[in-house]
Amino acid sequence: MRIAEIMTRDVHVASPDDLVQDIAREMADTDIGFLPVGQNDRLVGMITDRDIVVRCVAAGRDGKTRLGDIMTTDVRYCFDDDELSEVARHMGDEQIRRMPVVNHDKRLVGVVSLADAARGDSDLAGVGLKGVTMPGGAHNQRPPQ
Repeated sequence: MRIAEIMTRDVHVASPDDLVQDIAREMADTDIGFLPVGQNDRLVGMITDRDIVVRCVAAGRDGKTRLGDIMTTDVRYCFDDDELSEVARHMGDEQIRRMPVVNHDKRLVGVVSLADAARGDSDLAGVGLKGVTMPGGAHNQRPPQ
């Protein structure tokens, strides 16, 4: 099964210039915890509710902070024609719960999550979830340098 068959296509993209308070409010209103961040039609980062708490609030910053100052810039992504089995394994290995999906022009076309993988193949979702639930991991919560 290809990622394009299960990904979420209707994805809002935040801007690095957006204020944390506006994006946090949008996340609360829409009940989401992850947004890709784009600039000039390119994926430049991602922001999670956890990033906002750890990199903004815990660091003593306020809601007027720009996303570009706290977003994750080391973005892992997959292609829309990648196989679900490979992406689910990669998500588990990298401890990623949600991943932007791009086409071969590197334009954002969707987002895939472990929940999407579970709908596509419940056995593969377990592979991904097992890796994600392990403590530690490659991604840390330090602010960008």
